[in-house]
Amino acid sequence: MGELDEPEVERLVLPEVLHAFSDPTRLAVITQLSDAGEMSCGNLAVSVAKSTLSQHLRVLREAGVTHTRRDGNQRWLSVRRADLDRRFPGLLDSILGAVERVNS
Repeated sequence: MGELDEPEVERLVLPEVLHAFSDPTRLAVITQLSDAGEMSCGNLAVSVAKSTLSQHLRVLREAGVTHTRRDGNQRWLSVRRADLDRRFPGLLDSILGAVERVNS
């Protein structure tokens, strides 16, 4: 199976990245991935239907926030931290820090 389409780092645009961070479910996914490094889709702790989660993951992937790696019939997700830091220095850390402050 081929890789899923993800934008090159030069094609990451701030409005799309910020939109990807604008939903509480997507923020929960990013926080979990940031803490774990990589997780399978089935292990994400979110309280939405599988089809809804798929849509959230698509938004994150197409915005360039996450990388999806296929391994057999599983998909493994990770945050594209290096690419995001290169294109928008400090943005990911600022967002994750704000989420942590709100949740504590």
